Amino acid sequence: MELSAPAKSVVVFDYGFGNVRSAERALARAGAEVEITRDFDRAMNADGLLVPGVGAFAACMRGLTEARGDWIIDRRLSGGRPVMGICVGMQILFARGIEHGLETDGLDEWPGTVAPLEADVVPHMGWNTVEAPAGSELFAGLDADARFYFVHSYAVQEWGMETGNPLLHAPKVAWSLYGKPFVAAVENGALTATQFHPEKSGDAGAQLLNNWIGSL
Repeated sequence: MELSAPAKSVVVFDYGFGNVRSAERALARAGAEVEITRDFDRAMNADGLLVPGVGAFAACMRGLTEARGDWIIDRRLSGGRPVMGICVGMQILFARGIEHGLETDGLDEWPGTVAPLEADVVPHMGWNTVEAPAGSELFAGLDADARFYFVHSYAVQEWGMETGNPLLHAPKVAWSLYGKPFVAAVENGALTATQFHPEKSGDAGAQLLNNWIGSL
């Protein structure tokens, strides 16, 4: 009799910013064993760490560092342990964020500046398509016209590789269009992130989370 593999463990990092319950439910539906916590050891030892985020860039960075999340993310990535960021949880992975003229340092895992969207109507709220990169594992099995749910007023609209974590190389960058192109998702070895909310994106989001969990 062949035994099934144990479920992958995922910690949703609870640092006070993010829809942790909706993320927990979506990950559980995708087959993961999920826990919401900021406990250092549990966050370090889980198969995957998910970092949600809503609100202002500066406030999220402050909450993350107070909970030692910046150190946990860095240590996990140094050991090749998977981390996924969602919405502002993605934005804080970049070098810096600019809101209302205030510049705040991010985690600098990737280059780029999170800046106000250049569009006629802001925030960008609703469903949109994503142009996935060739060979993407995150978007595997998804049609090109699959739609994902976005709620944001800021994004990375230019990409360069002059800075960032030297342990991370050759990222696959997905783009979406709202006013002008912006980074919708990045998959880069152990580090993955989406600007959209997969936990609110119906079947497409469920497939994407299933792909991530399957990679752990």
